[in-house]
Amino acid sequence: MTTQQAQVVHSTEGRSLADLVERILDKGIVVAGDVVISIADIELLKIKLRLVICSVDKAKEIGIDWWNYDPNFSSKASSIEAENKELKLKLARLEEMIEKKLG
Repeated sequence: MTTQQAQVVHSTEGRSLADLVERILDKGIVVAGDVVISIADIELLKIKLRLVICSVDKAKEIGIDWWNYDPNFSSKASSIEAENKELKLKLARLEEMIEKKLG
């Protein structure tokens, strides 16, 4: 009687975890799901979950670059924030001047 060994087939086809991570970051992956809580066919709460996993280069390629403007992630963002405050003040002064001239 011969002993047969079962072969284990992996979904990564012998690739290492590093290769798999590299491929995911290069191509990107999107995970999406919705959670809906309802009672008697009345929707009480709906939560939409979206997760994008990819490299920074791929994210920029598809138009995602929020970290460039978030003050917690970018030094440029604080200067943009300061510029926005300054522009808002100038706009408020201009509106005030126009109101005085018209009124």
